[in-house]
Formats: sequence, C-alpha cells, structure tokens
Amino acid sequence: MTTIGRDVRRRYSTLTVPACGIVLGVVDLLLQRSLPYPWANLANSSAVWALGAFGIGWWLRAGWRRSALAGIVLLVVAVQAYYLAAVVVMNDNMQTLWSSTAMIWSFFGVLAGALFGAAGGLSHDRQPWLRVIAVAMPGAVLLAEAATLVNRSDNPGGGPHYRTDSLQTAAIEATLGVVLILFIAQTHRVRLQTLAAATVLAAVGFAGFTIAGFGS
Repeated sequence: MTTIGRDVRRRYSTLTVPACGIVLGVVDLLLQRSLPYPWANLANSSAVWALGAFGIGWWLRAGWRRSALAGIVLLVVAVQAYYLAAVVVMNDNMQTLWSSTAMIWSFFGVLAGALFGAAGGLSHDRQPWLRVIAVAMPGAVLLAEAATLVNRSDNPGGGPHYRTDSLQTAAIEATLGVVLILFIAQTHRVRLQTLAAATVLAAVGFAGFTIAGFGS
C-alpha cells in the first residue's frame, strides 16, 4: 500500500464509514425480512456485524486507534439506520430510534466496533503475533456465536423449528469461520497459528456472549 493510497483512504473515510454503516443497517433489515431461514439469521447476526467493523478497519489501514474509531462509527450508524429503516419499511414507531433497546445495541456497537475495528487495523501490523491474533478475530467471533447457538438450541421454549434453525445457522457460521481463517491467512504456518488462536478466542467469545445474555 503506497502512501498516496493510504492518504486517499483516510481522506474519504469520513464519508465512506458512515455510508457503509447506513448500508449495513438497511440491508440487514431487508435481508432479515426476505431471506429464508436459516439464512435470515445470518443477516441479523451479531458476529456478521462484527465482521463489518473488522472489514472497515482492514480497509482503512490507518493504525488500530483510527480503525477502532471507524468500527465504532460504522456499527453505531448501522444500528440507527436499522431502526430508521424499520420505521420506513415496517411503520415502526419513531421512538424506537432512541428506545432502550436501540441504546443497548448502540452500546454493544461501541464495544464490538472498537474491538473488531482495531483488529482489522492490526491485521496489517508488522508484529507477526499481533497479525495472527487480529486475523483470528473474524473466524473466532463466528465460531463463538455458532457455539452460542448450539447451546441455545436446547431451550425448551423454542420448539423444534427453533432448534433446527439454530443448529443450521451454527453450522453455517462455523464453516464460514474456518473458511475466513484459511482465506485471510497467507501461509500454511500462519493458518495453523491462526486456527489455534481462533479456538482460544472463540472460547473467550462464547463466555462473552453468555455473560451478555445471548446464550439464553
């Protein structure tokens, strides 16, 4: 990446990052309403949203601090775009934009945006061990959510269709997680290191999902 290329990315990031957030929020709602299950679950997946923050940090290539800020802006804007789209498409009440639910998701957007945005920036770091951890993050969050869905599928109140959808979505996410690691990592050695790091990070992520209430 040349200095000119980096400068162009930074110059346009002020417009690009919020624009991507709007697209993420609106497309999420539309796909969630139009796709069949279990694919509709992916459209509204917390892990997939986290991938968006990682992607914007990876694209920006401006250091972990700036990448973390970009991830935060992306996800917070996406949350508001999602609820605004719901007002337009589903005639939801305008008050949902500042409801407690929207505020909670915005809070999670700040946390996930900072963490995965920074990881996207660090995926270009000169330190090999930092790159391995950063590159492991996208796969790890998918594996963590897959494990959460498997654990949650035993909920007796969900019914057989809920269990089937959860297990199918978990299988898709686990597959995507491994494929992402193999795709992003550039050598066999780094792939093995990244898979090992992703396994540990997935366990931490599973605990995080459970503590945050996503496991029930």
